Amino acid sequence: MTASTVLHRGTITVSDFRCSAGPDDVPFAECHVAHSISYVRRGSFGCTTRGRTYELVAGAVMIGRPGDDYVCSHEHHACGDECLSFALTPELAATLGDDDTLWRSGAVPPRAELMVLGEQAQAAAEGRNDLGLDEIGQVLAQRFATIGGGRAYQPPPLRARDRRRVVETALWIEAQCTEAIDLEAAAARAGLSPFHFLRLFSAVLGVTPHQYLVRSRLRRAARLLAADDGPITDIAYEVGFADLSNFIRSFRRAAGLSPRAFRKASRQDRNFVQERLGAV
Repeated sequence: MTASTVLHRGTITVSDFRCSAGPDDVPFAECHVAHSISYVRRGSFGCTTRGRTYELVAGAVMIGRPGDDYVCSHEHHACGDECLSFALTPELAATLGDDDTLWRSGAVPPRAELMVLGEQAQAAAEGRNDLGLDEIGQVLAQRFATIGGGRAYQPPPLRARDRRRVVETALWIEAQCTEAIDLEAAAARAGLSPFHFLRLFSAVLGVTPHQYLVRSRLRRAARLLAADDGPITDIAYEVGFADLSNFIRSFRRAAGLSPRAFRKASRQDRNFVQERLGAV
């Protein structure tokens, strides 16, 4: 088993687990250290906890509760498994539902509502969309609580004060978009919990805070590409992207062109206008 931390925030830690065990490997007992929701993205495994055994295949979700022992086996699959796991703080877990009912479920079978979010999370981890992993983790946790606890999330009414908070925070994100801003920081700026702020921001503006952050960076990048001859790598870092390949993917997804092609097209249009003005 190998584990790597993909993201660590105040309320959520996202880890990538990859297990290569097969039918001949001897299972051993482990213990959950946090409330966790682990999306099985590949392979399969059996999990025995509190006297019950679950068979988890791709699309299923393993549920962890602090202090619970579990044993995983691979009797039916020789290629191991891969999971993207969201570990929650006790405070966040407590907001979702009763510990003795919701978090003792052990596993959730493949459900379309959770599978879609799991795949979105995987795409975010690989830089294939502009969602934030911490944002998806919050939504995934709430969706799990809705399914496991039978409680539908009731969004609070939008008050003028809430709308003002969201707009002011969006303006702050725009002004600071070249800096590292996560859901926790934006929520703190608004004076709200990340859980509530994410839903409020999305309800008011129609995008998540991370989507707005990425699009603010892309807007700045488009301006610089059209007006600046500097290296594309420098522009990517200047607008706030820490990784060039992520910038190129995000820009292509948004503009339908690579940054280089966008710059060329912008220059051609500008030259055309200049030529026409010179001919007058």
